[in-house]
Amino acid sequence: MEFDDYESLPTSKVGVHMTAGAVAGVMEHCVMFPIDSVKTRMQSLAPSPEAAYRSIREGLTKMVSSEGLLRPMGGVNAVIIGAGPAHAFYFSTYEGIKATFGSNNAFQNHIVNAGAGCGATLLHDAIMVPADVIKQRMQMYNSPYSSCFDCLRKLYRSEGVKAFYRSFTTQLVMNLPFHAIHIVTYEKFQSVMNPERDYNPRAHMVAGAAAGAAASAFTTPLDMCKTVLNTQETSALVHLQQSRVVGLLGALRTIYVMNGVAGFFKGIQARVLYQMPGTAISWSIYELFKHHMTKNNRNENPPPHWDSDLIKDSVIRDNLCDAESSKSSSDNDGKLMVQERRITLGTTTNKTVERLRTLHMPSLTANCSAADDNWLGK
Repeated sequence: MEFDDYESLPTSKVGVHMTAGAVAGVMEHCVMFPIDSVKTRMQSLAPSPEAAYRSIREGLTKMVSSEGLLRPMGGVNAVIIGAGPAHAFYFSTYEGIKATFGSNNAFQNHIVNAGAGCGATLLHDAIMVPADVIKQRMQMYNSPYSSCFDCLRKLYRSEGVKAFYRSFTTQLVMNLPFHAIHIVTYEKFQSVMNPERDYNPRAHMVAGAAAGAAASAFTTPLDMCKTVLNTQETSALVHLQQSRVVGLLGALRTIYVMNGVAGFFKGIQARVLYQMPGTAISWSIYELFKHHMTKNNRNENPPPHWDSDLIKDSVIRDNLCDAESSKSSSDNDGKLMVQERRITLGTTTNKTVERLRTLHMPSLTANCSAADDNWLGK
């Protein structure tokens, strides 16, 4: 498959990007959701002794043994509902910006890729932030909510709409560099491992994992702030003698007061281990769907075989024969012979051009017309 066929799908097929992105996003979050649940609890500012985990394995073991087999999946419904449309818009926007502003210059492409990641993030976060709030409230130890809908209803009644977007600014501040680093790293690994940009599962998976690891490690302090704003831990609020943690600066101050500098990197191991396979799965599934949907589109709309139409066309074949016969004609006057050949070939070419017009081949028609004018002008 050619590069343009695979890597730069036509904008009219934006549904391909949206479908592939939606499936990739849902799969990414669902498969790695238990790790995300452990990460949320490890980022607690004042964890209960029963929810104080030293490792991901310990966290999963304690959650399952004390709270049930399905407890690590608490809140997954919110992610399924939010991740589908969020990732659909993310990938379609990313591909659209990259296709519009991409160039052959490597440095400019890095800028475009980073910009594409940032632009896609704006739409992604507008949908995903409320889902994240519900998800993290459900993931907390001793969560008072029985379901995602129950959490949605109670949050709206007690805190209003602002509860769902309290961390929006912080998440944007986090996700803009996250996705910029993510996209640039992914494209860099792709350029090294898969320069032809063919469908290469190994390259997509390795590049996705590396991109997720780099971006998640760099933005862990901001992710910690997001968790503080989303969860509004009662124990931390009581300790600080305040009713709410508000804004990025408030979250930064709260984390530092409660846990010091080390508090900004709580859960970094779980975050990196969550993002690496998550982004590897996401990119692999996205590229797989894009590959197959593009392939199906090519099969449904094969390019026209102009060459066979031209060969079968009697007008062009007969005219070419006339042109050949005119070359063998002889005349005692050399000038008269040349003039006759010009007229014959000119007539032949005109007929050919008219036939090409009926075959809807403007570029080839123009070339034939130019050749005709050039010959007759000699």
